[in-house]
Amino acid sequence: MIHFLLLIICAVAIYLSCEWFVNAVEWLGERLGVGRMAVGTILAAFGTALPESVVTLVAVTTGATAEAKDIGVGAAMGGPLALATVAYGVTGAMLLLKRRRERNAVLAATGTPSSNPLIYPDAEDAVGTEKDMQRLAKDQKWFLPIFIVKVALGLVAFAFKPVLGLLFFAAYAVYFWREIRGGQDEDGDEEELEPLKFQPKAASPATWAVVAQTLVTLAVIFFASQLFVTQLDAIGPMIGLSASVTALLLSPIATELPETMNAVIWVRQGKTELALANISGSMMIQATVPSGLGLLFTGWHFDAALLWSGLITIAAIVYLLLTMRAHRLTPARLALTAGFYVLFGLGLVPLLA
Repeated sequence: MIHFLLLIICAVAIYLSCEWFVNAVEWLGERLGVGRMAVGTILAAFGTALPESVVTLVAVTTGATAEAKDIGVGAAMGGPLALATVAYGVTGAMLLLKRRRERNAVLAATGTPSSNPLIYPDAEDAVGTEKDMQRLAKDQKWFLPIFIVKVALGLVAFAFKPVLGLLFFAAYAVYFWREIRGGQDEDGDEEELEPLKFQPKAASPATWAVVAQTLVTLAVIFFASQLFVTQLDAIGPMIGLSASVTALLLSPIATELPETMNAVIWVRQGKTELALANISGSMMIQATVPSGLGLLFTGWHFDAALLWSGLITIAAIVYLLLTMRAHRLTPARLALTAGFYVLFGLGLVPLLA
């Protein structure tokens, strides 16, 4: 019983911390002078991807056995899978709920639906503007070839494979530079930021308060996420799941909970572009930094379960790209990406039997 109670407490702590984190990171972006989208793809993504990257780093560098090092490889594969399926799926579901509430509010206030899509958004309308979709598609086009190479390297063995880990770090450096530089060219009006939680009465909070709130919330997110994973590891066998199924099916959702919570909060605030940017930016980190660490310090060899996770991730991204290319990415179609995780779970059972 204590494990279930701690699981709920950790989830609440992560959500509340993420609410304060997104508040702080928007002010941090303003202080650093980075573009609005870079707040999601770089600043927020770096913070929320930190727990998973640390798990991989510790596992591959200090693991005493091959099995211990494999935990890091599993984390490097599970992160992108959960983001490409569950995180995007939850974002789509939240958009559906938000649009239906807005539609019902208009009906309750006027008695008739409005034909203005800005006032009365339809659930079948696109997730974002054409520019938003172009940016999201560009991120996925960066992610997909890198991830395919990452999976392919897990199927072969050759002497200089570890050195290729450095190329993954270089790929993220190029992406980082592109996002920071690209943010300077963004157009559109600047949104007024909500008051900083640490200084709610200050129109322009002190920089030290912005940094302090960012670091404190990151620390809470980090430790709450680790405790959340620990409770899942304990609960899995209690409900009849093997350790392998728990590690591959439940742990990735837990480690990507901060990104998912950020997306929920930003969608609720009407900042869908930041929600999507945080997920796509986190995916780029997960495709490069943990992979580079895994290649440098392990044999980076995939079993059937890891290969299956890679194939499902690729399928989910291809689905998103095709939908965006057809200009038909609606909240409902975005929510459908969660179905790929269900497919992963169904395919995982015979592989681990």
